[in-house]
Amino acid sequence: MEIGSREWQSLIIDGARELGIEIDESAAASFSTHAFELVKWRRKINLTSITLPRDIAVKHFLDSLAPAQFVPENARLLDIGSGGGFPGIPLKILKPSLSVLLIDGVRKKASFLKHLLRTLKLERIEAHQVRAENLLEDPAFSNLFDVVISRALSSLALFVKLAMPLLAAHGTIIAMKGEVDQIELDKLRSNLPKNRYHIEIKNYKLPSIHARRSIVIIRRNG
Repeated sequence: MEIGSREWQSLIIDGARELGIEIDESAAASFSTHAFELVKWRRKINLTSITLPRDIAVKHFLDSLAPAQFVPENARLLDIGSGGGFPGIPLKILKPSLSVLLIDGVRKKASFLKHLLRTLKLERIEAHQVRAENLLEDPAFSNLFDVVISRALSSLALFVKLAMPLLAAHGTIIAMKGEVDQIELDKLRSNLPKNRYHIEIKNYKLPSIHARRSIVIIRRNG
Protein backbone atom coordinates (compact mmCIF):
# COMPACT_ATOMS: atom_id res chain seq x y z
CA MET A 1 0.00 0.00 0.00
CA GLU A 2 1.26 3.45 -0.93
CA ILE A 3 0.30 6.82 0.54
CA GLY A 4 -2.23 8.51 -1.69
CA SER A 5 -3.23 5.33 -3.53
CA ARG A 6 -6.89 4.44 -3.96
CA GLU A 7 -6.41 1.68 -1.38
CA TRP A 8 -4.87 4.11 1.12
CA GLN A 9 -7.65 6.66 0.69
CA SER A 10 -10.31 3.95 0.90
CA LEU A 11 -8.79 2.80 4.19
CA ILE A 12 -9.41 6.28 5.61
CA ILE A 13 -12.87 6.70 4.06
CA ASP A 14 -14.06 3.26 5.24
CA GLY A 15 -12.35 3.59 8.62
CA ALA A 16 -13.94 6.98 9.21
CA ARG A 17 -17.33 5.46 8.44
CA GLU A 18 -16.68 2.88 11.17
CA LEU A 19 -16.18 5.82 13.53
CA GLY A 20 -19.48 7.34 12.37
CA ILE A 21 -17.79 9.98 10.22
CA GLU A 22 -18.41 10.61 6.53
CA ILE A 23 -15.55 12.05 4.48
CA ASP A 24 -15.43 12.63 0.74
CA GLU A 25 -12.71 11.99 -1.83
CA SER A 26 -11.61 15.62 -1.72
CA ALA A 27 -10.85 15.35 2.00
CA ALA A 28 -9.06 12.02 1.43
CA ALA A 29 -6.92 13.69 -1.25
CA SER A 30 -5.98 16.46 1.22
CA PHE A 31 -5.03 13.80 3.77
CA SER A 32 -2.80 12.25 1.09
CA THR A 33 -1.00 15.57 0.55
CA HIS A 34 -0.57 15.96 4.31
CA ALA A 35 0.87 12.44 4.58
CA PHE A 36 3.26 12.97 1.62
CA GLU A 37 4.65 16.13 3.26
CA LEU A 38 4.88 14.43 6.65
CA VAL A 39 7.02 11.62 5.24
CA LYS A 40 9.17 14.02 3.19
CA TRP A 41 9.87 16.35 6.10
CA ARG A 42 10.44 13.44 8.47
CA ARG A 43 13.81 12.95 6.75
CA LYS A 44 14.84 16.35 8.13
CA ILE A 45 13.05 16.61 11.48
CA ASN A 46 11.54 14.24 14.00
CA LEU A 47 7.83 14.62 13.22
CA THR A 48 6.71 11.04 13.77
CA SER A 49 8.02 7.57 14.50
CA ILE A 50 5.15 6.08 12.49
CA THR A 51 6.37 5.25 8.99
CA LEU A 52 4.22 2.53 7.38
CA PRO A 53 1.48 3.94 5.10
CA ARG A 54 -1.28 1.90 6.78
CA ASP A 55 -0.18 3.05 10.22
CA ILE A 56 -0.01 6.68 9.08
CA ALA A 57 -3.58 6.42 7.75
CA VAL A 58 -4.96 4.80 10.89
CA LYS A 59 -2.81 6.05 13.79
CA HIS A 60 -2.56 9.64 12.58
CA PHE A 61 -5.52 10.48 10.35
CA LEU A 62 -8.31 8.23 11.63
CA ASP A 63 -7.25 8.82 15.22
CA SER A 64 -7.34 12.59 14.61
CA LEU A 65 -10.89 12.34 13.24
CA ALA A 66 -12.20 10.31 16.19
CA PRO A 67 -13.14 13.33 18.38
CA ALA A 68 -14.98 15.11 15.54
CA GLN A 69 -18.40 14.63 17.15
CA PHE A 70 -17.25 16.74 20.10
CA VAL A 71 -16.08 19.63 17.92
CA PRO A 72 -18.99 21.88 16.90
CA GLU A 73 -19.16 23.61 13.53
CA ASN A 74 -17.75 27.17 13.48
CA ALA A 75 -15.80 26.53 16.68
CA ARG A 76 -12.53 28.27 17.53
CA LEU A 77 -10.12 25.37 18.09
CA LEU A 78 -6.67 25.36 19.67
CA ASP A 79 -4.40 22.34 19.06
CA ILE A 80 -1.63 22.26 21.67
CA GLY A 81 1.58 20.47 20.67
CA SER A 82 0.35 19.93 17.12
CA GLY A 83 3.67 18.49 15.88
CA GLY A 84 2.88 16.94 12.51
CA GLY A 85 -0.49 18.70 12.40
CA PHE A 86 -2.54 16.21 14.40
CA PRO A 87 -5.35 16.35 15.22
CA GLY A 88 -5.93 19.98 14.18
CA ILE A 89 -5.40 19.77 10.42
CA PRO A 90 -7.51 16.64 9.73
CA LEU A 91 -10.30 18.17 11.84
CA LYS A 92 -10.06 21.42 9.85
CA ILE A 93 -10.22 19.49 6.56
CA LEU A 94 -13.24 17.57 7.83
CA LYS A 95 -14.93 20.72 9.16
CA PRO A 96 -13.87 23.73 7.05
CA SER A 97 -15.98 26.10 9.19
CA LEU A 98 -13.52 25.76 12.10
CA SER A 99 -11.10 28.57 13.01
CA VAL A 100 -7.93 26.79 14.10
CA LEU A 101 -4.69 27.72 15.85
CA LEU A 102 -1.91 25.11 15.86
CA ILE A 103 0.91 25.65 18.32
CA ASP A 104 4.16 23.83 18.94
CA GLY A 105 7.16 24.89 20.98
CA VAL A 106 9.67 23.39 18.53
CA ARG A 107 10.71 25.80 15.76
CA LYS A 108 11.22 23.15 13.06
CA LYS A 109 7.82 21.61 13.74
CA ALA A 110 6.16 25.02 13.57
CA SER A 111 7.95 25.61 10.25
CA PHE A 112 6.57 22.33 8.92
CA LEU A 113 3.06 23.29 9.99
CA LYS A 114 3.29 26.66 8.23
CA HIS A 115 4.58 24.96 5.07
CA LEU A 116 1.75 22.43 5.23
CA LEU A 117 -0.93 25.09 5.57
CA ARG A 118 0.44 26.86 2.49
CA THR A 119 0.56 23.58 0.56
CA LEU A 120 -3.01 22.63 1.48
CA LYS A 121 -4.24 26.20 0.86
CA LEU A 122 -6.35 26.13 4.02
CA GLU A 123 -8.00 29.30 5.28
CA ARG A 124 -8.77 30.46 8.83
CA ILE A 125 -6.02 28.30 10.29
CA GLU A 126 -2.64 29.44 11.60
CA ALA A 127 0.46 27.83 13.08
CA HIS A 128 2.82 29.44 15.59
CA GLN A 129 5.93 28.45 17.45
CA VAL A 130 4.87 29.00 21.03
CA ARG A 131 4.35 26.94 24.16
CA ALA A 132 0.94 26.90 25.82
CA GLU A 133 2.50 28.36 28.95
CA ASN A 134 3.51 31.45 26.96
CA LEU A 135 0.10 31.71 25.35
CA LEU A 136 -1.37 32.15 28.83
CA GLU A 137 0.63 35.35 29.25
CA ASP A 138 -1.17 37.05 26.35
CA PRO A 139 -4.60 38.46 27.39
CA ALA A 140 -5.78 38.20 23.78
CA PHE A 141 -6.04 34.41 24.18
CA SER A 142 -7.84 34.41 27.53
CA ASN A 143 -11.15 32.50 27.34
CA LEU A 144 -10.94 32.60 23.53
CA PHE A 145 -11.31 29.00 22.34
CA ASP A 146 -14.44 26.88 22.12
CA VAL A 147 -12.32 23.72 21.94
CA VAL A 148 -8.81 23.08 23.27
CA ILE A 149 -7.43 19.72 22.11
CA SER A 150 -4.18 17.78 22.29
CA ARG A 151 -2.70 14.39 21.45
CA ALA A 152 0.71 15.41 22.82
CA LEU A 153 -0.07 14.73 26.48
CA SER A 154 2.54 14.06 29.12
CA SER A 155 0.10 14.71 31.96
CA LEU A 156 -3.68 14.94 31.73
CA ALA A 157 -3.87 17.20 34.78
CA LEU A 158 -1.19 19.57 33.41
CA PHE A 159 -2.88 19.79 30.00
CA VAL A 160 -6.22 20.66 31.59
CA LYS A 161 -4.55 23.23 33.86
CA LEU A 162 -3.01 24.91 30.80
CA ALA A 163 -6.23 24.71 28.77
CA MET A 164 -8.67 26.07 31.34
CA PRO A 165 -7.66 29.78 31.15
CA LEU A 166 -7.84 29.62 27.34
CA LEU A 167 -11.31 28.07 27.25
CA ALA A 168 -14.43 30.07 26.43
CA ALA A 169 -17.58 29.80 28.53
CA HIS A 170 -19.31 26.48 27.80
CA GLY A 171 -16.15 25.36 25.95
CA THR A 172 -14.72 21.85 25.73
CA ILE A 173 -11.29 20.43 26.53
CA ILE A 174 -10.45 17.25 24.60
CA ALA A 175 -7.55 15.05 25.71
CA MET A 176 -6.65 12.19 23.37
CA LYS A 177 -4.93 9.28 25.07
CA GLY A 178 -4.22 5.60 24.82
CA GLU A 179 -6.12 4.02 27.69
CA VAL A 180 -7.14 6.24 30.60
CA ASP A 181 -5.52 5.58 33.95
CA GLN A 182 -8.03 5.74 36.80
CA ILE A 183 -5.49 7.27 39.17
CA GLU A 184 -4.85 10.04 36.63
CA LEU A 185 -8.61 10.61 36.28
CA ASP A 186 -9.09 10.78 40.04
CA LYS A 187 -6.29 13.34 40.28
CA LEU A 188 -7.91 15.40 37.55
CA ARG A 189 -11.29 15.35 39.27
CA SER A 190 -9.75 16.43 42.56
CA ASN A 191 -8.07 19.41 40.88
CA LEU A 192 -11.14 20.69 39.00
CA PRO A 193 -13.41 23.29 40.64
CA LYS A 194 -16.52 21.50 41.89
CA ASN A 195 -19.65 21.77 39.74
CA ARG A 196 -17.80 23.85 37.12
CA TYR A 197 -16.77 21.03 34.79
CA HIS A 198 -18.31 17.79 33.50
CA ILE A 199 -16.02 14.87 32.56
CA GLU A 200 -16.93 12.25 29.95
CA ILE A 201 -14.81 9.34 28.70
CA LYS A 202 -15.23 7.91 25.22
CA ASN A 203 -13.44 4.61 24.55
CA TYR A 204 -13.04 3.34 21.02
CA LYS A 205 -10.91 1.08 18.82
CA LEU A 206 -8.97 2.32 15.84
CA PRO A 207 -10.36 0.76 12.65
CA SER A 208 -8.28 -1.90 10.91
CA ILE A 209 -5.75 -2.38 13.74
CA HIS A 210 -8.28 -2.41 16.63
CA ALA A 211 -5.95 -0.58 19.01
CA ARG A 212 -7.72 0.81 22.06
CA ARG A 213 -7.93 4.57 22.47
CA SER A 214 -9.69 6.96 24.84
CA ILE A 215 -10.88 10.53 24.61
CA VAL A 216 -11.35 12.54 27.79
CA ILE A 217 -13.92 15.30 27.29
CA ILE A 218 -14.06 18.06 29.90
CA ARG A 219 -16.92 20.52 29.40
CA ARG A 220 -17.09 23.87 31.10
CA ASN A 221 -20.54 24.52 32.56
CA GLY A 222 -20.17 28.29 32.38
